[in-house]
Order: sequence, then C-alpha cells, then structure tokens
Amino acid sequence: MKSIAICLLALGAAAPAALAQDVFALRVGRAETISQGTLEHAVILVEGGVITVVGQDLPVERGIPIVDLPDAVVMPGLVNCRTRIGVDSRGGGGADLTARASAELYPRQDVWAELLEVGVTTLGIYPPGTGIPGLAVAVKPEGETASEMIVKDPAYLQFYLRSDRSSKKLFTDAFDKLDKYLEKVEKEREKFEKDLEKEKDKEKKDAAVFKPSQPDDDVRPLLDLVTGRLNAVIGIRKAGDWLHLLDVLKERKFEFALQCDLRDDLDLFYIKDEVGKRGLRVIFDPRVVQHPSTRRERNLPAEFVAAGAKLALSPRADSVRAHEDWLQEVGELVRYGLDRQVALRAMTLEPAHVLGLGDKLGSIEAGRAANFVFYDRDPFDPAVKRLGVMIGGRFVSGDLGL
Repeated sequence: MKSIAICLLALGAAAPAALAQDVFALRVGRAETISQGTLEHAVILVEGGVITVVGQDLPVERGIPIVDLPDAVVMPGLVNCRTRIGVDSRGGGGADLTARASAELYPRQDVWAELLEVGVTTLGIYPPGTGIPGLAVAVKPEGETASEMIVKDPAYLQFYLRSDRSSKKLFTDAFDKLDKYLEKVEKEREKFEKDLEKEKDKEKKDAAVFKPSQPDDDVRPLLDLVTGRLNAVIGIRKAGDWLHLLDVLKERKFEFALQCDLRDDLDLFYIKDEVGKRGLRVIFDPRVVQHPSTRRERNLPAEFVAAGAKLALSPRADSVRAHEDWLQEVGELVRYGLDRQVALRAMTLEPAHVLGLGDKLGSIEAGRAANFVFYDRDPFDPAVKRLGVMIGGRFVSGDLGL
C-alpha cells in the first residue's frame, strides 16, 4: 500500500486532501502532547478521527498508512473558549438564562475557513449582553450547517458580576428561583416517601420511582450547574467584583471559570492568592500590563498560575488577525516568565475544560479528537511557520511539502 506521504505528493503544491483512510499513523519530529509534555520522535495512531495510541519511536504495524513528517512539531488544535467572532447580534443587561448563542450561528462565512488556516479547531461562542446573557456553544469552524458545526450545546452559562446592587440582584433572583424549585422537589420527595410507607402492595412498592416535577426553562441551566452537568464562566472587572461574587455565591458550589479582560488599571493582583487557593480557572487575554499608576510591568497570567490557578488564554479581540497574533502574544508571556508548558495548555486543554470538553479535546492522548496544528519549529519561536491543520483526522489546510 502506498504511504499517505506518496499519495499527498501526487497533489503537488495543493493543500493536503482529507485522508481517506480510517486508520493511519503520524510520525513527527516532536509532539507537544500537553498531557505528557514534549515527546521527541513521536508516533500518533489515529482511527476514525480519534487518537488511539501515542508514544515515542513506536513501531507501526505493517499495512497502516504513515504520514511521515520528521521535521515537524505537532500540537493540539487551538481552542478559544470565549469569542463572538462570526456572530454580531446585540444583547441587553438583564437575565435570559434560556438564550443560546447557537441560535446565532451562520455557517456560510469565510471567517470559519480563515480560523482553520491559523490552527483554531474549536471555539466557544458566548451570548451577547451583560448580566446573565445565556448559554454559550462550542463549535468547530467547519460544516455546511449549524448542526454540523456544533460540538456541544450548551457549553457553559455566562455570567457577569459588577459591584452594584442591580447586578447582584440578577444573581440572587436567579438562584432564589432555583432554591424554590429545590424546596418544591424536596416536599414532593417527602410526600412520595410517606405514600410509599403506606403502600401495602409489595410489587407496586418495589416498582415505585420518584419523579420530581420538571424545572422551568430559566431554572434548568442553574440546576445543571449545581448538579455538575454544566460549567459557568463568570466575568468580573476588578478585585471588588470578586468580593461581591463571594457574597452572592455564599455556600453554593459549582464549577466556574473566572474571566477578565486585562487592562493597565486592573487591581486583580489583590485576589490572585484567594483565586489560586481555590484552584479556579482564570481566563485572560495574553498581555503584560502595567501596575496601576506606575510603569512596573506585571505578568498577571503567570502570577495567578504561581498562586495555584489554572490558566486559559483567549485572543485579545474577536478578529481573524487577533487569532493570527495569538500564538506569538502567548509566546511573549513565556518570555516574561510564564511556564512554557502552562502556556501551551492555556491555548488547548484548559479552554477545552472551560467548554466541558476536556475529556475529548485539547491534548494528544488516547481518546481525544485528532485535531492538530503542525509547525516547522517551536510554536513560540517568533520565526515559526505553520505547516498544516488537521481536524477530526482530516487535513483541512496547509502545505506540508509532502
């Protein structure tokens, strides 16, 4: 059987075609696996668009096609967990827990192909507005229909909390509805158990199953939050907002990421130890900022990581250009002290976790989607060149020189 390399060679300078084989092996000079660190001379076996085996200098069973890229560096496809790229509707400042960003998707746009070209294979599109604007959707930037693009819907519930009474009231009113529903269910359960005690027919008693009343549509996302079926992203602007968030949440426990766009006037460094102690994920854009009223530079992403937080990084803006610059801007954080492996993870696995997809995307390990970006050298090298992009085990862009 001809190797994939030979098959692609026949295509000349054209972009690599989608692999027709269901099973194939990738041999690369280096793999940034995220989960296992850096592997030299890595071999990755892909079957049905999913990674099945990863290792160093592994033998490939005879008959399995091989994509041989001895000088390439491969890493997982980039994951941006928070963006409004490709959508342009406007939102208000209230609470609409039933609104879905997926309703805004329009697949027939050049922007999706342009994002694939720069190595972005998964996006988390959040709903417009402030307050509690609704439910985000995770998509891949390809597909003829919106349903083909959607990877997970909903991906997370978006909140914004500000240090004012009206913002806190949106939170408390929403959770009060959840509390009333849970109290109602508890009363229903107590009645069910009392009725069950009175039941004389053993067969009926054994077959009885408690079925609570269904929550209203605007309560269900919060119920999914507290039962672990859904994540949240909570946006704040300053350290004071964090204190108000703690006041609103009280003893409530659910998984959420803390998001804030970095600016020079931010005082978030005051809360890094508290956030780090809780092991929260923080979502920042990749920039070094100046300490307020000084010229002292601060690498807040690195500071939060050092305090114990998990880091996800998103591009500075919702444009293709910002996604093109994303890798190099993260590289700048590395040069300012952010650990290199943490930086790679912050563009892949951690944002995948924000989307509730950390068990399916964001690392090169068995069971994850075969979404890859190929480079000619270290991804953070200023002279790096992107060679190609694979999604679901198919080459979708690039000139690999095969």
